[in-house]
Amino acid sequence: MTQDASQDAIRSTPDDEVPVNTDVRQDVIPFRQAVRAWFLISLQTFGGPAGQIAVMQRTLVEEKRWIGQQRFNHALNYCMLLPGPEAQQLAIYVGWLLNGTRGGLVAGTLFVLPGMLALLVLSAVYILWQDTTPVTALFAGIAPAVLAIVAQAVIRVAKRSLIHPVFVAVAVAAFVALALFGVPFPVVVAVAALVGWTVHRLAPHVVKSGNEHGGDGGPAPLISDDALHHAQPSWRSAGKILAVGLATWWVPVAAVALFLGTDSVFTTQGLFFSGTALVTFGGAYAVLAFVAQRAVETYAWLTPGEMVRGLALAETTPGPLIMVVQFVAFLGAYRDPGALTPWAGALLGALLTTWVTFVPCFLFIFLGAPYVERLRHNTAISAALTGITAAVVGVIANLALYFAEHTLFAKTFTWAWGPFSAQLPEPQTVSPIALGITAAALVMTFVLRWPMLRVLAVCAALGLATVLL
Repeated sequence: MTQDASQDAIRSTPDDEVPVNTDVRQDVIPFRQAVRAWFLISLQTFGGPAGQIAVMQRTLVEEKRWIGQQRFNHALNYCMLLPGPEAQQLAIYVGWLLNGTRGGLVAGTLFVLPGMLALLVLSAVYILWQDTTPVTALFAGIAPAVLAIVAQAVIRVAKRSLIHPVFVAVAVAAFVALALFGVPFPVVVAVAALVGWTVHRLAPHVVKSGNEHGGDGGPAPLISDDALHHAQPSWRSAGKILAVGLATWWVPVAAVALFLGTDSVFTTQGLFFSGTALVTFGGAYAVLAFVAQRAVETYAWLTPGEMVRGLALAETTPGPLIMVVQFVAFLGAYRDPGALTPWAGALLGALLTTWVTFVPCFLFIFLGAPYVERLRHNTAISAALTGITAAVVGVIANLALYFAEHTLFAKTFTWAWGPFSAQLPEPQTVSPIALGITAAALVMTFVLRWPMLRVLAVCAALGLATVLL
């Protein structure tokens, strides 16, 4: 985005915002202000991708007005096409739009940092005492609050994105395909893109009308839907990013192999989790079954019960759900540390696994974002992405349903009839405490309209009180 375009992008801003900074770094907002905002967002990233996207939607699009709904959707669509945690990649993309490379680095790092630290502590607690009940109860109180936040996000995103009955149908079809037919996520995305492109070819006014009415009547965002980012895509720039990104990704793995041996648990974990980072299309749930099978049966890093406990901890701590691989690596390296002490081995294994899982996300965004930005004005591709936007609403709704079932009920079962199948909760395993906290969270969110952090804090206290009392 040029300096003039940056200025033109500003129509009006909330009273509590600092005016845009248009220095040579091309910061859309002051860097310190961005860091502070991303830190606060990082403390609220509960509930898997549905909750994390909800937090960014609410904070960046609705409250701060830093980015418009169409730009947010465009970035999310690209991230949905990539392997890895789409919510973290979305944070990197928006951080890059706001403050360039350093903005993307800060946004992506802060997005996973609280969850990484929390899971490190909980992993150590599990090794020492095999019991994380008080901490789990604290986070279990947060889960119902996330349900309310996600419900609010699904409603708001649907209102702004499903601007024509055709796209409402796409969203519903995506939800049904995932929830009842188990259609692979890439297939859902591909079909949605094809529908968007077809609608553009047969009835271009539908897509054009939707793009023109994507606002909500509030103040114009700092990054307008029409302004281009200042970064110019080029083969030279892409080559530099690729070289630095691959070196950053693989040098730690090579160092571990060199100093601790190619047959060490650390080298095995570095290679294995580097591979899983490249196949996690459609979110962590799509690859966790594969990770669990290999970690338990092939490598014997942990038991099936411990894999379930690790997943529960990852679901209730902030950050992407794929963070469960850190718990897996921690236990595996603790039990087979090689020349290191068990605790040193556990820490190295956890940090190396976290590194190779999330570093590729930065590479994908920094490499592709300059090109994706230019595609926004290609009408055919833009129409295809509009179809994906509609499908994403169905995807988020499906993730929210999954999260609700596992928050409110202790057990689920697979129902099947012909080509239909679905995970349904067992009614007798409903949790009255979770239902009560969810009801309170809904009242605080929709009736009292409390800030998100206050809702999370109150619900966390209620969850902890269930153990103390």
